[in-house]
Amino acid sequence: MFTKAYAVATLERALKTFAQALVATLTASSTGLLDTDWGGALSLAGMAAVLSVLTSVASAGVGGSGPSLADEELTGVDGDHVG
Repeated sequence: MFTKAYAVATLERALKTFAQALVATLTASSTGLLDTDWGGALSLAGMAAVLSVLTSVASAGVGGSGPSLADEELTGVDGDHVG
């Protein structure tokens, strides 16, 4: 859990979750670019990213060596196998 590869994988998952939550919020509100409640949308997406990180931490040691419950192989930044 305290490896660079784990941190990178966790950050990637959190950023993807942030983007997905932001797009979902903006799409669901069906407002224009200037009429959007950006503070609320970013707050919701930020909370989703925090929950993603907490889920990754909670699932550490379960399954494979990565931040997921799945039995996945974790590779380093350079593509080398870590787990």
